[in-house]
Amino acid sequence: MNPKNVVFKKICKDKSVAVYMGRRDFVDRVDSVDPVDGVILIDPEALQGRKVFVTLSCTFRYGRDDMDVMGIAFRRELYLSTRQVYPALQDREKGTHTRTQAKLLRKLGQDAYPFFFETRRGIEPARPQCAVEFEIHAFSAESQDAKIRKRSSVKLTIRKVQYAPETEGAAPSVETTRDFVMSDKPLHVKASLDKEIYYHGDCVKVHVIVTNHSSKTIKNVIVSVDQVSTVVLYSNDCYVKSVAIEEPGDSVSPGATLQKVYTLLPLLANNRERRGIAVDGKLKHEDTNLASSSIVKDGVLKEVMGIMVSYRIMVKLIVAGSVAPFEVGVEIPFKLMHPKPDAGDELEEEMEFQEFKRSYLKGMNEDEDEEGNVSGGDDIAPKEK
Repeated sequence: MNPKNVVFKKICKDKSVAVYMGRRDFVDRVDSVDPVDGVILIDPEALQGRKVFVTLSCTFRYGRDDMDVMGIAFRRELYLSTRQVYPALQDREKGTHTRTQAKLLRKLGQDAYPFFFETRRGIEPARPQCAVEFEIHAFSAESQDAKIRKRSSVKLTIRKVQYAPETEGAAPSVETTRDFVMSDKPLHVKASLDKEIYYHGDCVKVHVIVTNHSSKTIKNVIVSVDQVSTVVLYSNDCYVKSVAIEEPGDSVSPGATLQKVYTLLPLLANNRERRGIAVDGKLKHEDTNLASSSIVKDGVLKEVMGIMVSYRIMVKLIVAGSVAPFEVGVEIPFKLMHPKPDAGDELEEEMEFQEFKRSYLKGMNEDEDEEGNVSGGDDIAPKEK
């Protein structure tokens, strides 16, 4: 059986415009961002003389969609670029930049036209309190500024993703010593990880050593994975949420030592009902995960990222006090990311067309904008070339 190259498609209601793209996720490589490319297939008879445009936009939203509009929710357009696709302003060969585009043009025929956008570095996706959304919008109209008919337009939400770097630093380790009044000797705490970078779905093992030379009693040990989301575009608001926690009730008496490995599993599946967790897509989609750690190139202003996401391990010791318990803690930063996929060989694979929309979790309803588009029937299916 020949290998197949998946191509995603989406078609407007009146079937005058269809969008074909070889991928839904585009990679931020720190030094550069993959261009956004695809092919538009038009039906000249359905267009009735109208032109076809395609827009790439990036919008920052601060606040939930269901919030009041009286100045509470904040939206800001960070990037907007529009191209006229039909009638073509340049030869198809000059507008073709990738092998996928070239193969699609050969397969779809003379009514197919390429589009290509180069995006600037920055902007990290995170939801739901804050969101940065990348969207492709193809539509037909008499002019670029004319009113857009919903039946003649199609929208596709795409994602920008970062993969874990090929090299990583040393395994992180943190320790601290705490002296107490009325105690001759201190409390010493050391915590370490096996590595710096973990992939989504990995268990994080935290090695904890508590050496209690003090006269205080450690009543409890709490170990957690915290997600830290910082809005750096304009406000520096910070959200800290625990996405995994272990609290087994361990205690350490004066003069005793505790040496233990705590295992935590930070997963979106365990946090779907919680507000304020940053994720890399819509909660109802199967391929959505916790937002990955943000990586910024040296010299790049963090403000252009919109939202910065980081992770840390928190080890808290609850110490018995003369009046009330108090905490002694350490934190260990680490990265949570996707592994870099293997680079496949560029072969002449057979194309397989699939709907652009992502798979939904069981019991979840589709988005209204996705329901408004139809799949390609035989009347607009690509002809074999």
